[in-house]
Amino acid sequence: MDDVIERAVMRVIESMQENLGEQLTIDDMARTAMFSKFHFSRVFQRVTGLSPGRFLSAVRLREAKRLLATTSLSITNISHQVGYSSVGTFSSRFTHSVGLPPSKYRQHMGISAQTLVAGRDAPPAGATTTVSGTVTSPLAEQPVFTGLFPDQILEGRPASFTVIDRPGPYVLENVPEGRWHLIAQSVAAGRDDAIHLPPAGDDTLCIARSGPIMVAAGGGPRRADVRLQPMSSLDPPVLLALRDLLASATGTPNGTPNGSAS
Repeated sequence: MDDVIERAVMRVIESMQENLGEQLTIDDMARTAMFSKFHFSRVFQRVTGLSPGRFLSAVRLREAKRLLATTSLSITNISHQVGYSSVGTFSSRFTHSVGLPPSKYRQHMGISAQTLVAGRDAPPAGATTTVSGTVTSPLAEQPVFTGLFPDQILEGRPASFTVIDRPGPYVLENVPEGRWHLIAQSVAAGRDDAIHLPPAGDDTLCIARSGPIMVAAGGGPRRADVRLQPMSSLDPPVLLALRDLLASATGTPNGTPNGSAS
């Protein structure tokens, strides 16, 4: 990747993190990158996997997660601090991305496998397949969440997911037709708080993304091996509330314990 482009994108991400309460526009971001607006939008998406606006929204919601977990500020106050003029819009977007409303996130900070499965649409009968592979990770003894998402960001309801108790084989069952991105995430022992913060460039947070994986009727099982690497500031923030899923360390493909088939 061109170092000039990467440094330009990093300047914009740093600007996002420093100005979360401001109404940053694409023009503002392009000026920070010192690119034309149209060139900036293309290269930002190529580097991060998301549009600038989508990435900014994710950075704002990550900061909201941190504030909910570490302060007693009201939800209204937090929503304004991270750039939302409407607390209703903030709550709706937070709930969609994180999996819990702000008030429940403050209480629990994690979503259960049962809740995640209950919120997912049932796949059409006969139109599903299996995606499997092997996860490798520098966090050799830590649980790994692996799921399929419509975009290159770990937010909202996965089409299918599992939690394995350590790196190794995984199986995602009942994967519906569609275009999916495989995302795997692991966190160092005792460092759940790191999910709320920008990556530190070490092994505290590790992530892998693969795809798109195309699933079509009659296409048969798919295989995708992934290698987790330390998360960087160029990776979209992790928004889905994974704490309880990773802490369970039991494996939960489609809500089934121990990695077994449902």
